[in-house]
Amino acid sequence: MKNENIFIDPQLQKRHLKSKIFKLFAFSSLLVACLFLVWFLSDMVNRAIPAVKNNWIQIEVTYNETTIENPRKSIDKKYRKIASKAWLRDIRFYVEKHPELLDTTTLTWVLADDQVDQYIKGHNNRLKSKQKKIVDNLQESGKLESRFNTIFFTRGDSKHPEYSGLLSATVGTILTLLVTMAFAFPIGVMTSIYLEEFAPKNRFTEFIEININNLAAIPSILFGLLGLAVFITLFGMPRSSPLVGGLTLGLMTLPIIIVSSRAALRTVPDSIREAGYGLGLTKWQIVKDHVLPLAMPGILTGSIIGLAQAMGETAPLIIVGMIAFIPDSPTSITDAATVLPAQIFTWAGMPETAYIERTAAAILVLLVILITLNAIAIYLRKKYEIKW
Repeated sequence: MKNENIFIDPQLQKRHLKSKIFKLFAFSSLLVACLFLVWFLSDMVNRAIPAVKNNWIQIEVTYNETTIENPRKSIDKKYRKIASKAWLRDIRFYVEKHPELLDTTTLTWVLADDQVDQYIKGHNNRLKSKQKKIVDNLQESGKLESRFNTIFFTRGDSKHPEYSGLLSATVGTILTLLVTMAFAFPIGVMTSIYLEEFAPKNRFTEFIEININNLAAIPSILFGLLGLAVFITLFGMPRSSPLVGGLTLGLMTLPIIIVSSRAALRTVPDSIREAGYGLGLTKWQIVKDHVLPLAMPGILTGSIIGLAQAMGETAPLIIVGMIAFIPDSPTSITDAATVLPAQIFTWAGMPETAYIERTAAAILVLLVILITLNAIAIYLRKKYEIKW
């Protein structure tokens, strides 16, 4: 016979209700975070899309000694306000590549000024009515074209938005990160091996471990002050160079690599070490030939994540001068350079509206690189991870 009077504990009901509320709160938080991420990426993409193209006008250009010395005189006076001054400035280099153009006047596609570019894209109405009429006439006659903005990827920074690009910042970033990894990776791995495998457990090593963990949590701008004091002031290294920037970021990345490398070394079972001792191997042989190769996937994963974090840093690099105006790509680690985060910071503070779309496009480029680095780290971890 069924018992119709089933007793339900009120406390149990409250616990179930609290559990449902907590799950709902957790799900709502996740949903809000996802919506914010979608909104952020959508906004960045919408702002960056106009930077994919720039506008060119077809006008007559005169190539002679006078116009090479004064490029603005190479075109008709009515077009001087709508043609890019930066493009005209480089006419001398164009003539050097094409000497047959000297003492001729030819129809040439000339890069439009940023105000014209923004007018065509519907983002700016600062052109005077006379200039608007000239632009409209060129557009109607088929002498105005929108092209893929190769300048954005093949040139460095410029005071003229239509002529600015990411090349110098990209090269500077690569050189800086190469110095960072060349400095931080071997020192970090060797330090982790010593602390985990060879160092005696005493107060001194405990003091070192505590300080390494604390260094991983301090503000990054303090590493910039340290780099300024040590590498520039004390050792006299060139300011604004990838050498100083890389060493500064290396100091910041070093604790991350040490902590992640020690965690990877701990995942190797003690049975591997004991088997080595049973075969008569020395401590160094066991670490070099068995423990380190097994821990290397985890070490690489932590190092790549540390590299990705260093790549997104701006504050320490501002302190060591890597926010300078760099139009040309650096050719060595001692040349003046800038990096992508610093370039984004610079463009974001510019008053011209054309820099807004370039800032958004540069942010997307940086995000793609960071996501790629993290994806590589996850791939390496999944591919070479050994489950004991």
